[in-house]
Amino acid sequence: MMEILVLLIAGFGAGIVTGLVGASAVVIVTPFLVIFLGYDPYSAIGISLATDVVASSVSAYTYKRHGNINIKGGLLIAFSAVTAAVLGSWLSGGMNSAALGGLTGIIILLTGISFRRKPINQRVEEFKEKFDLKFFREREKLASVLFGTLIGLMTGIFGAGGGVMILMVLTFVLDYKTHIAIGTSVLIMTFTALFGSASHFIVEQHLPYLELFLSGSAAFAGAVTAASFANGASEKKLSKAIGTAFIFLGLIVILN
Repeated sequence: MMEILVLLIAGFGAGIVTGLVGASAVVIVTPFLVIFLGYDPYSAIGISLATDVVASSVSAYTYKRHGNINIKGGLLIAFSAVTAAVLGSWLSGGMNSAALGGLTGIIILLTGISFRRKPINQRVEEFKEKFDLKFFREREKLASVLFGTLIGLMTGIFGAGGGVMILMVLTFVLDYKTHIAIGTSVLIMTFTALFGSASHFIVEQHLPYLELFLSGSAAFAGAVTAASFANGASEKKLSKAIGTAFIFLGLIVILN
């Protein structure tokens, strides 16, 4: 009974953060499975990524219905990220991933505090005044491949879906509106998570049907709830919600 409850809570929480900010379910589901149920980290990540597939695809469909998604740009970033993630996994062997993960958590936490204080669109305007990224915006395909590759490398090293990094690149570098950035982010996450989870289950030669059904069902409900809220929210309200989620995610990554 305890295992079922933990899987449902973790899956629902993962669906919420995915639908709201396009973040990876790995940062929610993996700690729950490892800490409360004693799962092997590798198996937990596989289940988390499979949960990601459900949450991200449902969220992407919801954002698409509201016209808040850039399919062409998203697929280009997804292809680059998936390809680079393989290389990142290979390179990660000799790196201190715990230290790198902690640094990432601090960055996410500070970003969340920043978004709570000012809406994302104001932050983007301030960012554009300080940094001239016209070169990348005029060459969106090149930028998509370049930053998709960088995100993929970091994803392979950290073992997460890279959703937060994707969102930040789309808003600050490629100048996407917040709603479209989140919608495109979850589209990308669908492919990166699908590839990652398939790789884990192939290596393990085991498919945990019950765990996937429970966490996936809860993630479906959470993603529908969060994505529906996000698409109906104003930029200001959505920015505060994202800021809160980023603070929460940042703390989780740091503590892990």
